[in-house]
Amino acid sequence: MAPPSSDQPDEAAGSGAISKVLVVIAMQTEALPLVTKFELVEAATEESIFPKGAPWTRFHGDYKGLHIDLVWPGKDPLLGVDSVGTVSAALVTYASIQLLKPDLIINAGTAGGFKARGASIGDVYLASDVAFHDRRIPIPVFDSYGIGARQTFATPNIVKELNLKVGKLSTGDSLDMSPHDESAILSNDATVNDMEGAAVAYVAEMFSTPAIFVKAVTDIVDGEKPTAEEFLQNLISVTMALDQAVTKVIDFIDGKCVSDL
Repeated sequence: MAPPSSDQPDEAAGSGAISKVLVVIAMQTEALPLVTKFELVEAATEESIFPKGAPWTRFHGDYKGLHIDLVWPGKDPLLGVDSVGTVSAALVTYASIQLLKPDLIINAGTAGGFKARGASIGDVYLASDVAFHDRRIPIPVFDSYGIGARQTFATPNIVKELNLKVGKLSTGDSLDMSPHDESAILSNDATVNDMEGAAVAYVAEMFSTPAIFVKAVTDIVDGEKPTAEEFLQNLISVTMALDQAVTKVIDFIDGKCVSDL
């Protein structure tokens, strides 16, 4: 891929209405309902904007006054499963920012939730903050770098208008939760946890692109059911709740400036 362009996305407080929205999503199951809803078209392989060999997939189209690009990291070339996790999320976000220059990023996806924080299956959250919970570097200053805590782009009008729940998001590369991860998640004061959000936030901040995080709860991390079992059991139904929430967010964004969110 070509080196980063000096032509960066507009500043968050730009005066123009949002015209280009990038939706970053980890799994095909999560992506396809939105592709159908917004009548997006898959970019042909021979027309891909991404580097040769990258399995990343892009769907695109116009919806109301917006141009929407939806990207997901595709299938692992060897194993054929969704390329979930922070590495794939960071790579596809970086490439998409450089090549598509969005005005706004929406990282949408499913997540685990904590009943101790009030989360229930099917709840949809806007993340107020993000952090990592599995990057342990017990050296002064490096420890804070590993956690990577940062506030997300504030969207008080979306929260008020759509009545979405708000909570902190913690990100790691494992579906289960080790004792070390649990301790870190508690330290992060997280209500939901996923496998991509903080990585997307890191790249978005690097290139001054506002990003918001819409997460729907598939499993209760501090519940009684095994995480993997509960996740698979609820994935389809919760994806529908995610689809509805993202559609409402997109409808709200249409015609507005970033500063209006």
